[in-house]
Amino acid sequence: MANLRIPSFILPIFLFALSSLSYNANLVDARQLLETPVPEIPKPVLPELPPLPKVDFPAKPELPKLHLPEIPELPKVPELPKIPELPKPELPKVPELPAVPHLPDLDKLTLPKDFPVIHP
Repeated sequence: MANLRIPSFILPIFLFALSSLSYNANLVDARQLLETPVPEIPKPVLPELPPLPKVDFPAKPELPKLHLPEIPELPKVPELPKIPELPKPELPKVPELPAVPHLPDLDKLTLPKDFPVIHP
């Protein structure tokens, strides 16, 4: 059985190339359509419409003004009773820790001169 080994990136490039060819063809066709001369068509003479008759509408009747009822006022909200304050809790006292003794200073370590130093 024959096995073709084509790299996987070839297929998308091939499809892109084919699609760009058809895109250019559409641009050429559109340019050719714009450049072709179009013969002028004479405009037809439209008949004039007769004027519309004027209609006299009767006067609008006056409506009496409506009296809106007064909206009753809502009663005031009664005041809420005051909430008694709760006593604040007290934290227990923590005993103090003993002082830490001071550690003696250590001598600075020195590397031998032949030791390779690696810089990051």
